[in-house]
Amino acid sequence: MQKSTRFRLLAGLVFGFAAAFLGGCASSIDATSAINSDPPEKMYSQADAMMSAGKFEAAASKFEELDRSHPYSPEARRAMVLAAYAYYKAGKFPEAIASAERYTVMHPGTKDAPFAHHIIGSAYFDDMKGANRDQGATRKALDQFKILKTRYPDSKYAEMADNRIRICEDTLAAQEMEVGRYYLKRKNYIGAINRFKTVVSDYQTTNHVEEALARLTESYMALGVKEEAQTAAAVLGYNFPQSKWYKDSYALLQSDGLAPREDSGSWISKAWKSVSLTGNSG
Repeated sequence: MQKSTRFRLLAGLVFGFAAAFLGGCASSIDATSAINSDPPEKMYSQADAMMSAGKFEAAASKFEELDRSHPYSPEARRAMVLAAYAYYKAGKFPEAIASAERYTVMHPGTKDAPFAHHIIGSAYFDDMKGANRDQGATRKALDQFKILKTRYPDSKYAEMADNRIRICEDTLAAQEMEVGRYYLKRKNYIGAINRFKTVVSDYQTTNHVEEALARLTESYMALGVKEEAQTAAAVLGYNFPQSKWYKDSYALLQSDGLAPREDSGSWISKAWKSVSLTGNSG
């Protein structure tokens, strides 16, 4: 009985080792078969033809296959960024971002690095939501377009980024204004001021800044902080004298026997001059 048991155990061990060995061989065969032996030039041409035919997902797969099969070929590096672009054209934004980010990490100083950042920014940009929705994609898109402006100012993508930066900032400012108005309506003046302050400090070049200054005037008057209310109205009137928002702010101050007057020590004055000087220097 004991000999029989030992025999079964020994047979089981032998069978297990054999299965593991054969499994390992099969895995090696599978890995080898996954490598395409076609020349990289041929694979690149095939992927390029797929792009031209609008077969973007197939093109992305072929570019990735080229990168895996011939990682040290001249075509492989270009294939990596073109795979990202193909995924972007296919509307596969997460895949496009992942591929392009991989390129920026591995090849940050190459001529296609601006293109990779452009792909990342464009993917996030196309995924942006309205002002009443989460703005995570908007912030990430803005970060990428600013990278293009600061790191690659001479690239064609940096010039293309200007308009998209304005759109991103306008969207973010619109969200701040929407939340600020919500707080103001419910007489949460501190919460409202914090939102309008962000617009004045961070998104001063957007179309929302006039209303933000007017809402600051309104909020500070409601709190009885009249010096800040006067400063907000003064900055508004100096920069946008024909604005309907200035007329409303002026009338609000007059109703309390006050007039616009800038306090140079106010955060409003400092924030405005800081951004204005930065803009002029560029």
